[in-house]
Amino acid sequence: MANLPTIGRCLVILGVFPVVAGATLILHGRPGVYRLPGDILIERRGLVIWLPLVSSLVISLILTLVLNLLIRR
Repeated sequence: MANLPTIGRCLVILGVFPVVAGATLILHGRPGVYRLPGDILIERRGLVIWLPLVSSLVISLILTLVLNLLIRR
C-alpha cells in the first residue's frame, strides 16, 4: 500500500493551486500576467485571436521553479 501521508500532502498541494487561481480571478478579474510584449493579438472584423506566447513561457517558468522547490523538500 502507498504511503498515505505522502499522498495526502500531494493532494493538499494540488488543491492549493485552484484556490489561489480562483482568488486571483475574483480579486483582480484577470490573471496577473496579461498581454506581455511578445504575445500575439490579431483583431479583425468580428474576430479576435490572442496567442499568449510569452505569457505561457513566464507561467511555465514560474510553475517549474515552484514545483522543483516543493518536490526537492
